[in-house]
Amino acid sequence: MGEFQYAKRRKKAYREWRRTFVTLWLGCFMTGLGFSMTMPFLSLYIATLGHFSHWELNVYSGIAFAVTFLAQAIVSPYWGNLADRKGRKLMCLRASLVMTFTIFLTGLANSVWMIIALRLIQGAFSGYVNNATAFMAGETEHGRSGSVMANMMTASVTGNLIGPLIGGTLADLFGFRIPFFITGVMMGMVFLLTLFNTQEHFKANTAKVLKPMKEIFANLKNTNMIITMFCTTLMVQAALMSVAPIISLLVKDLMGNQGNVSFVSGVVAAMPGFGTLLIASRLGHQMDKTGPIKVLLAGLAFAGIIFIPMFFVTSPWPLAALRFLFGLANAAMLPAVQTILTISVPREAFGRIFSYNQSFQAAGGVIGPLLGSVVSGILGYQSVFLITACMLLFNFYLVFRIRKVSTE
Repeated sequence: MGEFQYAKRRKKAYREWRRTFVTLWLGCFMTGLGFSMTMPFLSLYIATLGHFSHWELNVYSGIAFAVTFLAQAIVSPYWGNLADRKGRKLMCLRASLVMTFTIFLTGLANSVWMIIALRLIQGAFSGYVNNATAFMAGETEHGRSGSVMANMMTASVTGNLIGPLIGGTLADLFGFRIPFFITGVMMGMVFLLTLFNTQEHFKANTAKVLKPMKEIFANLKNTNMIITMFCTTLMVQAALMSVAPIISLLVKDLMGNQGNVSFVSGVVAAMPGFGTLLIASRLGHQMDKTGPIKVLLAGLAFAGIIFIPMFFVTSPWPLAALRFLFGLANAAMLPAVQTILTISVPREAFGRIFSYNQSFQAAGGVIGPLLGSVVSGILGYQSVFLITACMLLFNFYLVFRIRKVSTE
């Protein structure tokens, strides 16, 4: 009888875990879908709000991208502390509800400064994907962390894959505002799904009960590895975002400002998603077998090399092919970092550790777009690819070095 009751409880617990996983996966998918329906075309949208020079358009686009991540970098530690006291579900609800309004209102903007202000507010309260990842990390056994983290990444990646194609089509047919309205409605659906369809096994803690982060870091086996992972998150995110503000403008130049620029920009923006989706699950299982550090090193090396030939492209289609290959490398980077963090820190500190990691990711989101905008404004769009390649290869060196030191 006891074994029967135990089996029954296990089955019920698995059903709850599965429902929570599927719901958070859908939430991350819809968040990624909405982001990629709107962001690749943000610079083109801004261009319709005034008469800007080439330099002004680059700078405004860079600021509009970066300001969200700047706000995230500043406030994420506060949200992480709150997550460890109140739970990660609350953080997912907070992020999805605020994004519902800020993204919808962006579609009503009548000036570039209104867009920047809304994206600043969005950044201060956003973070659904990171909090959903921390949510699942706390609900999952360590032996399955690699595959679960990789599967969580496929959610936003799948959304990022489909979004530019839908967004580009909608923008061509109805204008740049419609994708923002649709995304706002979707984030409202994410809020409701997360509210009613997820179960978090979390015991509320007070600030007095939580161990100070200084004590937690002091007890970690390899603090330098954790710090290196934070820096890796920053540099990988900067590499990902360095071309974000200028990708549609580059495609426009490569096409001679003729043809269906929005749709082709959407295809080019979506191509990394194809590569990531193709290999992410396999790499997740590989991380569980051989360890995430080897997968991370391979991804950084491959990504750094792939950015070099992007400097020489003269057509959007070779650029799309190279970005597909970059997507293969992308599947090996941030999920590996998240897996290393998951297996290296105590569960009671997940909220704060993942929030610190989000702060570094947000800092990369600030540095990347601004770097891309400034470099493209001075040296041309394609020079950004060479700068990004150097950044990733330097990151490879840092991770390789810390791995070598930690095994000696």
